[in-house]
Amino acid sequence: MASDNVQVITDGNFEDTVLKAAKPVLVDFWAEWCAPCRRLAPTVDALASELQDKLTVGKLNVDENPHTAGRFSIRGIPTLLLFKGGQIVESVVGLTDKEHLKQVITPHLP
Repeated sequence: MASDNVQVITDGNFEDTVLKAAKPVLVDFWAEWCAPCRRLAPTVDALASELQDKLTVGKLNVDENPHTAGRFSIRGIPTLLLFKGGQIVESVVGLTDKEHLKQVITPHLP
């Protein structure tokens, strides 16, 4: 459930893809059964396309990758975490719109 500009993030590739990334990474924690997650997906895809030169966007399925979801205490989905330099710099929980996400993300972009 990822577009061409959205990476699939797993327990196995999280360290290299997110924590060691050169540019900020937005991670969408989601699940197939989550209706708000499915509603948010086009917004995440649009941001990934729009900001692809400045931001890496990835989706992590919490059912398939429980270790990483637990590591970051994901209690509700969708949850979006913005990582920069291996640290969480922003978090958004629940369904939101593209403009709000851009306002949260933009200050952390190069």
